[in-house]
Amino acid sequence: MQTTSWGLVLTLWGAGLGAAAQYGKFSAIFDQLPEVYPEAGAALGLIVSVVGLLGIFFGVAAGLMVARIRYRRALLWALWVGAALSLFQALLPPLPWMLVSRALEGLSHLAIVVAAPTLIAQICAPEDRGLALTLWGTFFGVAFTILAWAGLPLVDLAGIPALLAAHGAYMALFAVVLGVRLTAVEPEGATPRLSFSRIAQDHVEIYRSPYVAAPAVGWLFYTFCFVSILTVLPGYIAPGSRAFVMGAMPLVSIASSMSLGVFLLRRVSAVSVVVLGFGGSVLAMVWLWLAPGLPMACLALAATMGLIQGASFAAVPQLNDTAATQAQANGAMAQTGNIGNTLGTPIMAITAGSFGYAGLPMLAGLAFVVGGCLHLALARKRQQA
Repeated sequence: MQTTSWGLVLTLWGAGLGAAAQYGKFSAIFDQLPEVYPEAGAALGLIVSVVGLLGIFFGVAAGLMVARIRYRRALLWALWVGAALSLFQALLPPLPWMLVSRALEGLSHLAIVVAAPTLIAQICAPEDRGLALTLWGTFFGVAFTILAWAGLPLVDLAGIPALLAAHGAYMALFAVVLGVRLTAVEPEGATPRLSFSRIAQDHVEIYRSPYVAAPAVGWLFYTFCFVSILTVLPGYIAPGSRAFVMGAMPLVSIASSMSLGVFLLRRVSAVSVVVLGFGGSVLAMVWLWLAPGLPMACLALAATMGLIQGASFAAVPQLNDTAATQAQANGAMAQTGNIGNTLGTPIMAITAGSFGYAGLPMLAGLAFVVGGCLHLALARKRQQA
């Protein structure tokens, strides 16, 4: 009987925190970057966005490439490359070189977010996968909280290079630890052929499959709403409670995912929990439409979105039996997640600017409805198959 190595699960999750920090370390210090690159102007935004843009184009390809390289090897290489790039960035090189390093860091990020959850699914006993992958699903929220609570004080104390060097050391530490811990772990399965035609064929196969595509389809609408809501909503919350609500929303989302989400995953399928989360989020948006900026409605929304967050990752191994298809599903989630993160905030901001506050709950509510309905449609397609 397979038993779960929770120490190894937590270590892989720790590597995921480093991957999330690849995305978030420059977001946290974005307001300070003009002091480093005073002539950059609008190009500064690329320092943050180029990581996500690569995910849009190479998310699915990353699933195929990681399966080809093998999961352990890809993860370790990604951690070492990420460590080296962060240490290089700590030198604050000229902007063109910084952008090149960020593009390479985007590839490192993709390899980690595909390989790590695939490995977690392989090392867990079936009954523990829901909890382990729900924990994995918190990596972005936890990392951004750590950057806010510990990273920014470090920058205030020792400057931007100190944060980047600390991140590099963190990635190197996890590369060393996982290099030892993962020696006996290697998912079985054939090594896929790697070519441009195969990558194109992979896109078609993934998004035609109601099994491989389902987590990614729901993830698109979740990410479209999550970052955009956290960006646009604060302007409509009373100033006296704004800081508390915006700080609490990611934490409430994580708490909901790890408590109610895990409880439900032991009783119903992950897809059912995701659909429940979408339905609850629709109701929360109706509440916010009727009571603009109400703190309790904001926290209720965070709690229902937390169900989508954790259960989406748990759905990957429930719907896909092999490491190769799980890597494909995780790669597709990386792709759709980056699409949602990239498009969500500007579209939400334009909608709110055009229709006022009501545009926010209407657009987000519609996105939640579509996400839930597509999950139900794919579930029906699986039943028919």
